[in-house]
Amino acid sequence: MTTRNESLIAALQATLGDKLASVDEALGEVTAVVRADALLAACAALRDDPALRFGQLIDLCGVDYSDYREGEWRGRRFAVVYHLLSVALNRRLRLRVFAPDDDFPVLDSVIGVWVSANWYEREAFDLYGIMFTGHPDLRRLLTDYGFVGHPFRKDFPLSGNVEMRYDPGQKRVIYQPVTIEPRVITPRIVREENYADSEGFRKG
Repeated sequence: MTTRNESLIAALQATLGDKLASVDEALGEVTAVVRADALLAACAALRDDPALRFGQLIDLCGVDYSDYREGEWRGRRFAVVYHLLSVALNRRLRLRVFAPDDDFPVLDSVIGVWVSANWYEREAFDLYGIMFTGHPDLRRLLTDYGFVGHPFRKDFPLSGNVEMRYDPGQKRVIYQPVTIEPRVITPRIVREENYADSEGFRKG
């Protein structure tokens, strides 16, 4: 007997053909990887094909794979992951596409397919530096306009590059180099004898 995920995988393979780089099932979820140069055509097919009908983009996020699997990852550094929902067929799909250039990641905007991608793509640009060709207003969303860098990249310093403060002498907000010294914090575990009573409740 064919399961729902097996029928979804078969429909993806039949509809997307060579646009599909891979498709697999893990932990009860289906993930499809498509080629970057076929992204828009693949997304339109996912939305419009009667066997798929993924009419809703419910989330989009960037990913930096540079330290994935403790440095053993040998694929492209940046990817965008799309979470799709078919209300008509009660199905979900994770779609992934890798940016071809690690130094300057660029992918097509899918706003023309799912308008909800607008702010999600701005967030991925802001936090990961992924550019989206065709986006009508690609600018920072969460960080300040003067922010330097992209804070979710694995090589971004934990303390940041600059800090912002109000200068009473100049009577305005200024940027200055970070004054916090970089350090690695190791949590200290404190174990106390008889911390809880026999029933698991804290004493005192």
